[in-house]
Amino acid sequence: MEIVIRQGEQKDLSATLDLIKELALYEKALDQVTNTIEMMEEDGFGSHPIFGFFVAQQSDKIVGLSLFYYRYSTWKGKRLYLEDIIVTETSRGKGLGKLLLEKTIQKAKDEKCTGMTWQVLDWNEPAIKFYEKYDVKFDSEWVNCNVDFN
Repeated sequence: MEIVIRQGEQKDLSATLDLIKELALYEKALDQVTNTIEMMEEDGFGSHPIFGFFVAQQSDKIVGLSLFYYRYSTWKGKRLYLEDIIVTETSRGKGLGKLLLEKTIQKAKDEKCTGMTWQVLDWNEPAIKFYEKYDVKFDSEWVNCNVDFN
């Protein structure tokens, strides 16, 4: 079956949230997902969109996702932040992650970004091995910091 990588649309948000929950389940953190379709509609398609995404579609089913947004580095300028690449468990190993990552890299280049940034969990060996195929620098110096407002 042919896979199409395309820009995500508002009608894709339900499938997108399903993929997000599948990833959270894989990462043993499903209880931490508080995002909703309504939030994603406002944040992705409202008057001031703050994220974009590509989907991998097979027939009429969405089987993969790359979600990104722009960030600004005081040292490097405009960067693209890759929040997640998600491929359904049944569709892994077929090159969809590669297609989604390369589409996202191309988007960053087309938008004149100076590079792309993302995170990977240190225990996620399949993802680390996947990213090692690219000219990725793994950072051991920086510590992640978060504050939640919910």
